[in-house]
Amino acid sequence: MKHGLMPPADDSKPAATAAALLPLLGGAANLASVAHCMTRLRVEVRESALVRGAELRAVPGVLGLVEDAASTPAAYQIVLGPGVVARVAPELERMREAAPAAGTLAERGAALRAGQRARNATPGKLLLRRVAQVFVPLIPALIGCGIVAGLAGLLANLRWAPSLVTALGAISGGFMSLIAVFVGYATAKEFGGTPVLGGAVAAVVVHPGVARVDAFGLELSPGQGGVLGALAAALLAVSVEKGCRRVVPEALDALVTPFLTVLLPGLVTLYGLMYAAGAVSTAIGRLADGLLDGGGALAGLALGGLFLPLVMLGLHQALIPIHTTLIAEQGHTVLLPLLAMAGAGQVGAALAVYLRLARATSIRRTIRSALPAGVLGIGEPLIYGVSLPLGRPFVTACAGGAAGGAFVGLMGQLGDTVGATAIGPSGWALFPLLHGGHGPLRAAAVYGAGLLVGYVVGFVATYLFGVNEETAARAG
Repeated sequence: MKHGLMPPADDSKPAATAAALLPLLGGAANLASVAHCMTRLRVEVRESALVRGAELRAVPGVLGLVEDAASTPAAYQIVLGPGVVARVAPELERMREAAPAAGTLAERGAALRAGQRARNATPGKLLLRRVAQVFVPLIPALIGCGIVAGLAGLLANLRWAPSLVTALGAISGGFMSLIAVFVGYATAKEFGGTPVLGGAVAAVVVHPGVARVDAFGLELSPGQGGVLGALAAALLAVSVEKGCRRVVPEALDALVTPFLTVLLPGLVTLYGLMYAAGAVSTAIGRLADGLLDGGGALAGLALGGLFLPLVMLGLHQALIPIHTTLIAEQGHTVLLPLLAMAGAGQVGAALAVYLRLARATSIRRTIRSALPAGVLGIGEPLIYGVSLPLGRPFVTACAGGAAGGAFVGLMGQLGDTVGATAIGPSGWALFPLLHGGHGPLRAAAVYGAGLLVGYVVGFVATYLFGVNEETAARAG
């Protein structure tokens, strides 16, 4: 098989997959951390020179590899697909922890090349990746609570079971009312602080008592600043904690460090960060609304067309704080339905490739196995298994996404705005989470029509322009 065109891994054998990946990542001693999102195994290694990228791509079940060897530590994202990655990651972590610690070649090499990697690292890219990692663990709760909220809204519109609607509202709203605490906890954990102290400082943002605080004559309200305020407060707490660890005597550390870590960032949060983060959150909401009101079609064209390259580079997770802020501020994010159109273009392109390359059994087998995930909005299997290795279909898939995004954006510009009450799913899986000013059925109709546009344009563009002799040769 060529260019990574192979069927997904058998997720009944996660230990075997992890065992195959481990030596190609430089062995257990070379792994600095192991984590995962919905589709990707995210690994940080001590020495990138020991990672055998070409062999990793050739492992059965690996749908793609995103390398960031310039970061410190070097990071790799191995695309395994939904379900599979959640089983492989714990096995790889278990193997890493079970290996004996030793002064390995990886550790010595890391020390020699640390300076070079630091010079090549891009601070902005590294920061975006770490901020995204703060929100990735929250996605399952956002999905679950979003679906519950969608069910509550549907029952309320139908005027069914009003007492159940109230109960469902409490279930879905509990997490969102305390999301700042979870963000603070995850931020401190990601940036090297004590997680519970980050959560404690972030809790100030949502505490009802802030309404009684007189801060320079300005009023505060619980939740002002939202997740951005919680993120900033926790980052400040980490900075204060690390400073205290350096200067506070060990005998006083257990008392003084937690005290100052909560007090100082807490005061800064009340007398500054909540106002600043609140202004930024409001601006994000106005910008999102303005994009649709003033140029919805153009905004949708750009967002739908450019999202696949972001997914390919692994930078799409950096949008999670923006989605989360919009959900906290407005109850939904209008950006996600636009971005979801990229997946529709990808599905249409894959179907066209399937029909045009009738003799390419390998690529057709990959499409058959990856297409269900693509329909549900999981785009990586089709990106890394089909369109990106073939080249031209990736561009025509982006064209389909741009067309679908333009349609949904135009409808929003005309008054039929569609939003999502949670992040995570897209494709057909987003239907239960849709929100619209004219009711869920109208929102579903607009969104479904957008998907159809993306499918058709992605298919036609790929069928006519995305497959040629070079593409067929790559498919093997």
